[in-house]
Amino acid sequence: MFEVVALGELLIDFTPAGCSSSGENLFEENPGGAPANVVTALARLGRRTGFIGKVGNDQFGYYLRSVLEKHNVCTNGPALDSEANTTLAFVHLAENGERSFSFYRNPGADTRLTIDEIKPEMLDTRIFHFGSLSLTDEPTRSTTLAVLRKMKEQNVLVSYDPNFRPPLWSSLSQARKLMLQAMHYADIVKLTDDELLFVLGTNDLARGSAELAIEFDLSAVLVTLGERGCFYYVQGQTGVVPAFSVEAVDTTGSGDAFVAGILHKVLEHDFPITQWNRVEMEESVLFANAVGGLASTKKGGIPAMPSLDEVNQLLQTGRLRFSDEV
Repeated sequence: MFEVVALGELLIDFTPAGCSSSGENLFEENPGGAPANVVTALARLGRRTGFIGKVGNDQFGYYLRSVLEKHNVCTNGPALDSEANTTLAFVHLAENGERSFSFYRNPGADTRLTIDEIKPEMLDTRIFHFGSLSLTDEPTRSTTLAVLRKMKEQNVLVSYDPNFRPPLWSSLSQARKLMLQAMHYADIVKLTDDELLFVLGTNDLARGSAELAIEFDLSAVLVTLGERGCFYYVQGQTGVVPAFSVEAVDTTGSGDAFVAGILHKVLEHDFPITQWNRVEMEESVLFANAVGGLASTKKGGIPAMPSLDEVNQLLQTGRLRFSDEV
């Protein structure tokens, strides 16, 4: 049995890497994709993980498969598509490390995963994680929803990161509808403050988180706030845990690393997150903030995921960034 399995996109992030001698922009090839980042980060933390997805039968696809194998993430694949290429994303970085994306996915192989391409043993897991990008197109949308129904029937804990990327949706209304629909299957939801505003139309973290938790029967809602840390809502208990002060160069995989940190702590406890006391909750979120913060200090998604030793060192020696703005 796996500890965590993720389903979704596995792609190439082309990250800015300076300029050529003639002054033209250079891009570095980095393996990524939010769900793949999560299970790779968990593998780096010592967890048994698996990944379900589809890549092109091309040079990029074979490279991505080898990367997951190198990081001890089981794939039993992923499936190869001879009719669609591996999805590519070009990352554009601001001075503070914040990123925006341009995608080449028309269609991408990750949108063409069918239910019969998933080996049954890949669904034998304690926690299942997914994001909304596997809901943008068929047949992967139907495949994802079918797997989610199966997970709920088997009482598997489900983790969900909406990970909203507007360019990949046919319309914002469709995005909002499907992102909310998926929450019916989730137990733990991690989203950004911008995503909370998008799905609910509110900047009120406590009210918005409570609304989501009550409407969708969620065990925990975690709202990441960048350098301001993370807001949490669990069974009416709320709080804000500060982020670590780090030199961010690329935040591409930070949210995924944060999710990995939380799921690592969920596995570490032998009782549900709904039974954690405030100390256990805040220590766990602080751990996740450390994992996410470290991921921002390196370029790329998968290559930036820290080891458990690196996380523990930051926890012992790092400086927190407190804010009065939340």
